Amino acid sequence: MNHQFNFVIGLLTVVFLQACTGTGVAPVTNRGEVKEPTTTTTQRSSSKQQTEVKKKAVVQNKAGYHIVSEGDTLYSIAWRYNFDYKKVASWNEVKAPYTIYPGQVIRLKPVLKKKGTNLQSPTETTNKSVKKTVPKQPLPKKEVKPIVKKATQLAKKSPSKALPKGPVKWNWPSNGKIARTNSPTAKKGLNILGRAGQDVKAAAAGEVVYSGGGLVGYGKLIIIKHNDTFLSAYAYNSKLLVKEGDIVRAGQAISKMGQDHTGRTLLHFEIRQNGKPVNPVKYLPKKRA
Repeated sequence: MNHQFNFVIGLLTVVFLQACTGTGVAPVTNRGEVKEPTTTTTQRSSSKQQTEVKKKAVVQNKAGYHIVSEGDTLYSIAWRYNFDYKKVASWNEVKAPYTIYPGQVIRLKPVLKKKGTNLQSPTETTNKSVKKTVPKQPLPKKEVKPIVKKATQLAKKSPSKALPKGPVKWNWPSNGKIARTNSPTAKKGLNILGRAGQDVKAAAAGEVVYSGGGLVGYGKLIIIKHNDTFLSAYAYNSKLLVKEGDIVRAGQAISKMGQDHTGRTLLHFEIRQNGKPVNPVKYLPKKRA
């Protein structure tokens, strides 16, 4: 009898303790804070998508080719793989104004040249110049889509407009503190902090050769050609104010500042010399206007 009584008392005690823990006080939420559950999901999805695109780009780079997508230009492709656009144009026998099409295969390395055997007689050689045949490197068959003959052109048919002559006179593209980060993109240029919608200005006069959002890791991007040596880029914009082919002057507003993948409002600015990133601080004036 006592054994049954103790069992009942023990059972009631367990039920009472579970009831107390189940009705605990709910956590307090600060109403001034903004919840970002969807942002985390979006960032993960975006990060996964960017990773897949980067992997694809790495594969294409190692294979030595790039398949043109809608929105690509020769300049943006060269920028993506850190090549001089003039070399990429030469490897693909693409002449100015560098017109390319969706589905076209762009080589990312020079064509190997092999010495051909001269089958002509000496008399024929003296009368005619011997044309050396240069065998082209084999391209992937399965991954390459057929070239779209009636595709929209991704570069202007008209010759490139005259660029300013003489040395490039650089100016700061925006005012703000320099953010220090260790991201691969940041190491190629400067991250200038600012406010949403702040004007981003052309660091020097030139021609807009890319305006779009096709490069992973740069958001909405603008690339300006200043001469045959120097290009500048402006990334993470919220709004683009110029289009490809526009001639811009130094200090002209070309876009509105936006946010990077971490949510910070900033401008990522790069200067490239012959396709290679250089430290913008070496070229920008010490005093900001």
